[in-house]
Amino acid sequence: MTAPAAETSVFLAACRRRPVPYTPIWIMRQAGRYLPEYRQLRAKVDFETLTRTPELAAEVTLQPLKRFALDAAILFSDIMTPLQGMGVDLSFAPGPVVREPLRTLAAIEALRELEPERDVPFVLESIRLVRAAVPRDVPLIGFAGGPFTLFCYLVCGRPEKEFETARAFLYSQPQASLRLLERLADAMSAYLAAQASAGAQALMLFESWAGLLAPPAFERFALHAAQRTLAALRGTGVPRIYYVNQAGALMEAVAGVDAEVIGVDWRVPLDQVRRRLGPDKAVQGNLDPAALFASADELERQAARVLAEAGPAPGHIFNLGHGIWPQADPQAVARLVDYVHDRSARAAPAAKALS
Repeated sequence: MTAPAAETSVFLAACRRRPVPYTPIWIMRQAGRYLPEYRQLRAKVDFETLTRTPELAAEVTLQPLKRFALDAAILFSDIMTPLQGMGVDLSFAPGPVVREPLRTLAAIEALRELEPERDVPFVLESIRLVRAAVPRDVPLIGFAGGPFTLFCYLVCGRPEKEFETARAFLYSQPQASLRLLERLADAMSAYLAAQASAGAQALMLFESWAGLLAPPAFERFALHAAQRTLAALRGTGVPRIYYVNQAGALMEAVAGVDAEVIGVDWRVPLDQVRRRLGPDKAVQGNLDPAALFASADELERQAARVLAEAGPAPGHIFNLGHGIWPQADPQAVARLVDYVHDRSARAAPAAKALS
């Protein structure tokens, strides 16, 4: 396994709830469509080729670091990529489209077991290329889609507003659903462990659609599968981040998950979240992505509010509450990054040297 990140990483220290000299910041979907340099590259290369060509994926991963003083990089890839390695026939139009949705136990059992070195070698090579080029104190985050989010796409076949086909399948076919979630949980644990071995210094599990579930269904299906993935990654030695979109009603259940950091959307204040999670979890978030369209003064007020709600206790990583919008102005991102660093450095108590 590749050596851990430099011990000077403020991001990794915050993940482990250690004192830091300022609040670290990175932005979900920071490598991508709001950057003009990304759009220029994308005009020449289709999305799937971009994700499957290590040199190009590494270039896109590094693009935001050349513009902004971000405290972490996140690998440019797609949550559906490992499913192709499991034999799923899918395309992007522009969202993922599964040619033959999985709605029988036979189809679920026919999925191939994921072997990352065989099935997604280009992802692992992208990580190695980024690690060779990224500044030494900026760690790289690897990621995967949460089992339930992948389940939604596989069962529905294409995005639905409320993924009603997948949610109905949970109730009409609970045993088949649990089996598919188990298969996906094990595949994502193998995928993420391989990313850590290739050099990823933190691992994030994105659960975009589990917030659509009622709490009992969330615990039985989505959380159970995510916990299976995250627990299997304990031996990697890297921080694990679990993000559930629209999880305001689910925080007490999320508090027990085997992860160091809980990602939070913008709908619940961080002071409430920290009380509900307890002292053993770091938090990541949670500025509304729409705030990037505010005036400079209003953007600073919104960022100051998030910092104040996070409070002085160690273990806050500033981020948006969801992915950055394609229409966002890179100058607003630059302003946000600089403000978070400056404001939190002035407000933070003296931190011990990172070690």
